Amino acid sequence: MTGMEPSRTIVIIGAGFCGTLLAIRLLRQPWQGSRHIVLLDPAMAGRGIAYARRDYPYLLNVPASRMSADPDEPHSFLRFLHQTDAKVKAEDFALRERYGDYLEELLRTAEAQAPAGRLLRLAGTASRVEPTGRGHGYRIELTDGRSLIADTLVIATGNPRPAPLRCFERIQEHTAYIADLWTAPSTFRSHENVLVVGTGLTMADVVLAGTARAANLTVHALSRHGLLALPQTDFGHAPLESQGRQALMAAGHSARRTFRVVRELAREAQRRGGDWREVLTPVRSLAPALWQRLAPRERKRFLRHARCWWDVHRHRLPMQSHTELSRLQARGQLVIHAGRLLDLEPFRDRIKVSWCARGAAQPSSMLVDRVVNCTGPDIDVRRSADPLMRSLLAQGLVSADPLGLGIKTSPQNQLIGSNGQPSAQLYYVGPMLRASHWEATAVQELREHAVDLANHLAAGRTPHVCSG
Repeated sequence: MTGMEPSRTIVIIGAGFCGTLLAIRLLRQPWQGSRHIVLLDPAMAGRGIAYARRDYPYLLNVPASRMSADPDEPHSFLRFLHQTDAKVKAEDFALRERYGDYLEELLRTAEAQAPAGRLLRLAGTASRVEPTGRGHGYRIELTDGRSLIADTLVIATGNPRPAPLRCFERIQEHTAYIADLWTAPSTFRSHENVLVVGTGLTMADVVLAGTARAANLTVHALSRHGLLALPQTDFGHAPLESQGRQALMAAGHSARRTFRVVRELAREAQRRGGDWREVLTPVRSLAPALWQRLAPRERKRFLRHARCWWDVHRHRLPMQSHTELSRLQARGQLVIHAGRLLDLEPFRDRIKVSWCARGAAQPSSMLVDRVVNCTGPDIDVRRSADPLMRSLLAQGLVSADPLGLGIKTSPQNQLIGSNGQPSAQLYYVGPMLRASHWEATAVQELREHAVDLANHLAAGRTPHVCSG
């Protein structure tokens, strides 16, 4: 290569896990020419919502030994924990805010070891993105009127807010309605009745924190199937035997056959005296290949019939959290309902809830002091109210997944535009990769995407694109 490489600026919108890890990996890369990284986030910290400091000691849902942000150093997080507590064991569940501390330390170290001026941390919120018109690069407008120019732009904004609840319009301004637990946390009072819509991991957070703070709190949790996440256990990770792998791949064109094979592999693990959870780790590693084999009709079938079962088996709780939820159920402080939400109506300072139990012919009602939306992030970008995402959609820079699972991306994580082509130097990393990979919500998957994208960007490869 002759001459001097021009200076290039990579802007990363979002400094949660994915954005922070991508910045860390880019700072560690041996660059050719001058590169500058801008990490844009309202909080200016490598935490995001998931690992923020809070007044309740929320636990990670995965043991410390499996939470390294660096796939090349599997015990990185465990070593970090040992700096302050040598007694932490590999299978312990650490505090989420400690994981935020860990990411911040990794970023500080990478920044200190990189050439001066390589990283700019910028506080702000992006509201609009548009091509510069020079054939390459993007202009990013911030809500406060500032703007940036990026040669390469990476969207890493993390999980969006939950979708509005059914018939929520009459209560959306009601003080008893919590639309998003993490952006508007609620302080429960003793003797309250609370309805939590959703029975997943966020519901567990609400119940554990709420009952710890308020005496005699009663929580009703409602979801379509009324399923609770299962507990994590201390088990070995046995590799999937070639026969099992072949059976899975052979069944991969059918959601029903794939589900049947996974269940049989789990039974076989138990017959050998093992744990059915041993099977999920190798199956999860195959999830992208299996998902990509399914035709759209089969993907719909999986989402309709098997998604809820996959979620409660795959996304599990620490045993101590699960044990506490079981105790609260036994005491009547946590009541799980399977059914459909029908209506929400203001009733003075409370909310009247109409719902229909699964299999019931007649609706039921309850009067509650609070309603908390714990339905999980709404990754159907067609419904997004986020100005940044609306801007990308309006300009045809991004395409929504038809099943509502996020956005379309290329194998290099480029955004696929409305013309069906990858957008030049415009990338995405985060949970909306679920559209292409199915499993793209946990550290174990997202770190691989962040590392691969960092390697791709550092290599300076410009893929063949048709921009429009």
